[in-house]
Amino acid sequence: MAVTAAASVATMAFAATPASAAGSATVSIEYGASYYKGTASWSNRSVGIDAAFKASNCRRVYARAFAGSTSLDFKSSSTWCNRSGPADFTLDANVVGGSDNIWVYMTDENQNYLKGQTCYRAGYCIDGLH
Repeated sequence: MAVTAAASVATMAFAATPASAAGSATVSIEYGASYYKGTASWSNRSVGIDAAFKASNCRRVYARAFAGSTSLDFKSSSTWCNRSGPADFTLDANVVGGSDNIWVYMTDENQNYLKGQTCYRAGYCIDGLH
């Protein structure tokens, strides 16, 4: 009886521990005097990006969440001209396992790509969109 109870408690402890999909990575995009810098944080069904944006001339920032190569969500700031402040995003990743990577990039006022990064839930970012 005691062995059965102990086994039941152990099973409940394992069942109550959720699989964690959390992770974070440091985002840092600089183009001339413009920048977008902050932290991307993954949860099970979303990715939050908390960052500061400084636009020298006119710039716009975009963020896209992926599960592998499947696009899950896409958001952008408005076009900012010679201003700075917080530019945070919350991207939906409502699939089993959530997002494993994101693109974060900057364009000029005509949506010409300037610079970007691909960031991974594993905790790192690399330059370019991969």
